[in-house]
Amino acid sequence: MNTNMSTTMQATVCSVERGQLLVCDHATRQEVVVHTGQACCFHVGDCICIHYNGIMTASIPPQISADCIHVLRRRGC
Repeated sequence: MNTNMSTTMQATVCSVERGQLLVCDHATRQEVVVHTGQACCFHVGDCICIHYNGIMTASIPPQISADCIHVLRRRGC
Protein backbone atom coordinates (compact mmCIF):
# COMPACT_ATOMS: atom_id res chain seq x y z
CA MET A 1 0.00 0.00 0.00
CA ASN A 2 1.36 3.43 -0.98
CA THR A 3 0.99 5.85 1.94
CA ASN A 4 2.45 8.81 0.02
CA MET A 5 -0.64 9.35 -2.13
CA SER A 6 -2.25 12.76 -2.09
CA THR A 7 -5.79 13.69 -3.04
CA THR A 8 -6.80 17.09 -4.35
CA MET A 9 -10.11 18.87 -3.86
CA GLN A 10 -11.17 22.14 -5.47
CA ALA A 11 -13.70 23.98 -3.36
CA THR A 12 -15.23 27.31 -2.41
CA VAL A 13 -14.83 28.59 1.16
CA CYS A 14 -18.23 28.89 2.88
CA SER A 15 -17.01 29.88 6.35
CA VAL A 16 -13.78 30.43 8.23
CA GLU A 17 -13.26 29.49 11.87
CA ARG A 18 -10.19 29.12 14.04
CA GLY A 19 -8.33 26.07 12.76
CA GLN A 20 -10.88 25.04 10.16
CA LEU A 21 -12.75 25.95 7.01
CA LEU A 22 -16.17 24.88 5.82
CA VAL A 23 -15.99 24.45 2.05
CA CYS A 24 -18.23 23.33 -0.79
CA ASP A 25 -16.49 20.66 -2.88
CA HIS A 26 -16.81 21.57 -6.58
CA ALA A 27 -16.94 17.91 -7.69
CA THR A 28 -19.65 16.68 -5.30
CA ARG A 29 -21.32 19.93 -4.17
CA GLN A 30 -21.17 18.66 -0.58
CA GLU A 31 -19.93 20.67 2.36
CA VAL A 32 -16.68 19.48 3.94
CA VAL A 33 -14.88 20.64 7.09
CA VAL A 34 -11.18 21.18 6.40
CA HIS A 35 -8.85 21.20 9.40
CA THR A 36 -5.89 23.52 8.83
CA GLY A 37 -3.69 25.76 10.91
CA GLN A 38 -3.82 28.30 8.08
CA ALA A 39 -7.58 28.92 8.12
CA CYS A 40 -7.09 32.64 8.86
CA CYS A 41 -5.35 33.04 5.46
CA PHE A 42 -8.61 32.43 3.57
CA HIS A 43 -11.88 34.30 3.08
CA VAL A 44 -15.49 33.34 2.35
CA GLY A 45 -15.88 33.03 -1.42
CA ASP A 46 -12.25 32.08 -2.14
CA CYS A 47 -11.81 29.22 -4.61
CA ILE A 48 -9.10 26.97 -3.20
CA CYS A 49 -7.22 23.79 -4.01
CA ILE A 50 -6.81 21.47 -1.03
CA HIS A 51 -4.24 18.68 -0.91
CA TYR A 52 -4.92 15.99 1.72
CA ASN A 53 -4.12 12.34 2.35
CA GLY A 54 -7.38 11.02 0.90
CA ILE A 55 -8.92 10.18 4.26
CA MET A 56 -12.36 11.70 4.83
CA THR A 57 -14.56 10.98 7.85
CA ALA A 58 -18.05 9.56 7.41
CA SER A 59 -19.48 12.31 9.63
CA ILE A 60 -21.96 14.96 8.51
CA PRO A 61 -20.42 17.09 7.22
CA PRO A 62 -17.38 14.98 6.33
CA GLN A 63 -13.99 16.18 7.56
CA ILE A 64 -10.47 16.17 6.16
CA SER A 65 -7.09 17.43 7.35
CA ALA A 66 -5.27 19.57 4.78
CA ASP A 67 -1.61 19.04 3.96
CA CYS A 68 -1.50 22.13 1.74
CA ILE A 69 -4.02 24.71 0.52
CA HIS A 70 -3.56 27.36 -2.14
CA VAL A 71 -5.91 29.95 -3.59
CA LEU A 72 -7.12 29.53 -7.15
CA ARG A 73 -9.18 32.74 -7.14
CA ARG A 74 -10.06 35.21 -4.42
CA ARG A 75 -13.68 35.71 -3.36
CA GLY A 76 -16.03 34.20 -5.89
CA CYS A 77 -15.29 31.64 -8.58
